[in-house]
Amino acid sequence: MNGSSRLSPQEIADILRERIRAGELKAGDRLPTQAELAEEFGVERGTVRQALHALREDGLLSNLGKGSPPRIAAPPVAREEPQPTMVGLAPRLTDAFEKARVRIDAVCLTSESFMLALGEPLRHIHEGRTRPDSVDVRVLLPSRNINLAFPVPVEEDDDGANPVHDRWLSMRNAQARVLRHNLLALRATHGIDVRVSFRALPFTPPVKLYLLNGDEALLGYYMLTRREEEWESHTLEMYDALGSTSLLFSFAKRAGLRDQAFVEESQDWFDALWATITTDLTLS
Repeated sequence: MNGSSRLSPQEIADILRERIRAGELKAGDRLPTQAELAEEFGVERGTVRQALHALREDGLLSNLGKGSPPRIAAPPVAREEPQPTMVGLAPRLTDAFEKARVRIDAVCLTSESFMLALGEPLRHIHEGRTRPDSVDVRVLLPSRNINLAFPVPVEEDDDGANPVHDRWLSMRNAQARVLRHNLLALRATHGIDVRVSFRALPFTPPVKLYLLNGDEALLGYYMLTRREEEWESHTLEMYDALGSTSLLFSFAKRAGLRDQAFVEESQDWFDALWATITTDLTLS
């Protein structure tokens, strides 16, 4: 390594990357110090620092720049195939409720999927398998006073009535009330500090988003379809989204820098909506 031509930071990074790939350096192993690497490769410490930062950007090193030699990072968590909301959401919520302080933020058209998926982590609490110290849930739902993009009738009624909107509003309120009741019941039954808040969006969300403890974001697109449904003596022909079948795509901070940026940006987006253009939501 000490030939006449000195190695570049990229070349040093490539050598270390190959050692990691070959298993010479395993997850959790400490790298030699910068001084030791500089001596091995016959370069200045600044060159070594540049190489280590390149490996850190690739997600191969952890603990870089914290006063001790960095460690080889664990490999990214294997990506799971996206699953329909009603399949994929419950286990992710159950994992989120393993934390001592649970924080769930959600943006959705109604809270039906969220309400149903919460049944599994709540059952674990009632069975004594988990017990968080606190649960903080915030939900953004469309305002009752806006013209929704969906669901909407295929054809407008001549008299101006909109039973499709009335049906959506009834569902939004009933599901949110059940969601709030089931969570707040944890106070009386288990002494858990629970907060549940709702705010009203001035637009129809084109996607559903669940943010779990600031560590993971689950995103699903609302896919529109034309369908019919009987509701209060009406046959409703409408363009609607079946949220329970929307595929959920998971982005986790531990999966790498891009996922981390997506989770953080999604959380900032939610917080900005909560603090600015949304309004108090009345469930009636």
